[in-house]
Amino acid sequence: MIALFRTLIFAPLAILTTLIASVLVLLTAIFPMRVRFAIIRVWYTVVLGLCKTVLGLRYRLLGREHIPSGACVVLAKHESAWETIALQQIFPPVVFVLKKSLLNIPILGWAFIAVRMISIDRKAGRDALRQVAEQGQKRLAEGISVAIFPEGTRTLPGEIRRFKPGGAYLAVSTGAVAVPVAHNAGDFWSKRFAKRAGEIIVSVGPPIDPKGKTAEEVNRLAEAWVSEEMQRIAPYRNH
Repeated sequence: MIALFRTLIFAPLAILTTLIASVLVLLTAIFPMRVRFAIIRVWYTVVLGLCKTVLGLRYRLLGREHIPSGACVVLAKHESAWETIALQQIFPPVVFVLKKSLLNIPILGWAFIAVRMISIDRKAGRDALRQVAEQGQKRLAEGISVAIFPEGTRTLPGEIRRFKPGGAYLAVSTGAVAVPVAHNAGDFWSKRFAKRAGEIIVSVGPPIDPKGKTAEEVNRLAEAWVSEEMQRIAPYRNH
């Protein structure tokens, strides 16, 4: 009951904050990207602050020393909307690889375009890999990290899905290191409306240097690390 009450307060505040930030991003689209990322920085700071103060939901970051100083390819688990917010604070500046249909959402989708998120058609097969490589190379060259959810879709806590090769392919084709990320956000921020209070654990793994490796090897190393780390940070799950 308390979780529902807290969420009823949090949800409209988070939506309003996101709407304001999206409009500001659109209004500053003619200015350099750093202006839009400054707005995004304020947005995620406010929303994560609301998570902490209103929801009672905070996070602890492990492996901070593994975060590269330059742009990288982030290969993270995907269990909720929460990590799409938090990863922007952990790996700034960063853009996400997302499905093309999200760009059609009024205001929010337009803001995605303004910050140059990487959009792909999931049904395009190998063409989707090319889309990720082409757009991702440009972002990385600009010093912007690229976050990809290699499982391809949101998973339930404890659910195991094989990693898709798009992120690893981007790392190999550009020479950027791939950084695996494990977390247990789904235990607190599920598909249910009410969000649970507690502490989300986010663990950043050692960067994987793609030099001399195939995309399959990079993908396999990232998947193995995330799988093993999930057993360590969420041993209560039925892995």
